[in-house]
Amino acid sequence: MSRSSVIAGRYGRALFEAAQAHGIVSEAEEQLRVSAEALQGDALIAKFLDSPNVADDRKIELIRQALTGKVADVVLNTVDMLIRRGRIGELNGVYEAYSKAAGEALGRADAVVYSAIELSEAELTDIAARFGTLIGKQIRARQIVQPELLGGIRVRIGNRLYDGSLAGKLGRMEQALKSKAL
Repeated sequence: MSRSSVIAGRYGRALFEAAQAHGIVSEAEEQLRVSAEALQGDALIAKFLDSPNVADDRKIELIRQALTGKVADVVLNTVDMLIRRGRIGELNGVYEAYSKAAGEALGRADAVVYSAIELSEAELTDIAARFGTLIGKQIRARQIVQPELLGGIRVRIGNRLYDGSLAGKLGRMEQALKSKAL
């Protein structure tokens, strides 16, 4: 595990504990996601925050102006601390660690559904429900289209991959044939 992921994990867990104490676990998660997307998703903002020529107090003042009233104090204080400690680049990692801790506490897991074609919301909801029953958690699914799968789906939940794609089945069949040929 890299040093930055360990650091992000610590900040994420600390923020989770603070949000849990305030009873705003879900709200803080969404606010942290939006903040991470806004602050790191925009190249100009990211460049501004990484600039050594701008004082940390000025960065914090502008971020506070932009986020006050839109995010909870615990989220704002975390962003403030990341800037002060020169770790604002870890914000996405903090969000991932927070999301993992929140998911465990709320009995929820995130899934990525890979499919050859775009799935409807109903299909994605059905897949989430089926996998939720399988693992005993509520699933939040998002979709990535990968035409190379040919058909079927792959579902990644945490570090577990469920492969029901045509490409996966063909690959397993190829391996079976190779092992029998030896």
